Amino acid sequence: MNHHPSLLCLGDSYTIGESLPLHEGFPYQLVQQLRRKNWAFQSPEIVAQTGWTSGELAQHLLHHQYQDHYDFVTLLIGVNNQYRGLALADYATDGQFLLKKALHFTKEQAKRVMVLSIPDWGLTPFAADRNKKNIAEEIDAFNKTMAGLAQKAGVHFVNITEELRTEANNPQVLAKDGLHYSAQTHGKWAEKLVPLILAEGL
Repeated sequence: MNHHPSLLCLGDSYTIGESLPLHEGFPYQLVQQLRRKNWAFQSPEIVAQTGWTSGELAQHLLHHQYQDHYDFVTLLIGVNNQYRGLALADYATDGQFLLKKALHFTKEQAKRVMVLSIPDWGLTPFAADRNKKNIAEEIDAFNKTMAGLAQKAGVHFVNITEELRTEANNPQVLAKDGLHYSAQTHGKWAEKLVPLILAEGL
């Protein structure tokens, strides 16, 4: 393969792989899994910062220059909107912009854009003294909003939230900080994305 596919990953601490070495976050694990399938991927470009909301990610993309084209783009954003109690309507507006930007990067190839759902942090030890039901309902509302935008744009929406909920009592799911996710969990997220990329061929 002469072409070395590129991957841009947009998001927050979940994309960075907070509390993990860089290579254990899902962007790097995704590239490693694809390389093992003889896809000569470049290292991923990660545009993400701990604490970022959808609006902060959008502002960053507006004011910084990146390559004109990436073969694939992932987006995982919104947990900090929910955590800060920001409006769902603003998230929808930001989401439209972010998806438009992602499609621009992939030259309007919608099936090369993959949106991941927001994990439910209400099930982590960090949220022990919080209202778990409220958090779950709000996370669901944000995910429903982004899923609708993704469907309208024709891009992939990958639900990682429900599986994490079924494993809420599994200590191996979380990183040592009790809030973010383990290398094993990031590996599972990457596994969900691999077939979507392989289906595109290059």
